[in-house]
Amino acid sequence: MIGLMETSSPELVQKARMALGKRNLVLVGLMGAGKSAIGRLVAQALSVPFIDSDHEIERVSRMSISDLFAAYGEEEFRALEARVMKRLLKTGPRVVSTGGGAFINERTRRHIKRGGLTVWLKADLDVLWERVNKRDSRPLLKTENPKQTLENLMNARYPIYAEADLTVHSRDVKKEMVVEDVLAAIAAWPIKK
Repeated sequence: MIGLMETSSPELVQKARMALGKRNLVLVGLMGAGKSAIGRLVAQALSVPFIDSDHEIERVSRMSISDLFAAYGEEEFRALEARVMKRLLKTGPRVVSTGGGAFINERTRRHIKRGGLTVWLKADLDVLWERVNKRDSRPLLKTENPKQTLENLMNARYPIYAEADLTVHSRDVKKEMVVEDVLAAIAAWPIKK
């Protein structure tokens, strides 16, 4: 894989860093949108730490996301997620990828909006389905018709994801192209004084 610094112009990276300042960059979107994969590469390009909030939740609870859902249900999971996000966003700058439902929870969304610049990685149903249907680790897709469930989640969540500061289309292209789009969107964002 070509290093991002070879594909991203130093000027674009510098502009994005300046626009981000000390804020966190928080990636939101549905499962399969690329929040973790793109987030790692954006963090690398910006030379800031990357944190996957789902991994952090698993670390502090010592349970997998699937096990947390099974043992405590979605409501308790969302409460834990809100607490973890609030803690993660106290310092920055860094890139934080969120679980698909994090931004949907009103309390978590308030923490995210206060703690950073939000980017919605928006993807079409076929792209998402191609990315998620090979794994059995998605608790919300353990249904009779998982593709229909995914479409229902899109219909319910996309209006809320649209509240993000920026929207970048996650599509079936090389990850570096989506990273470039994210960096360009950040670079175009007004710098906070």
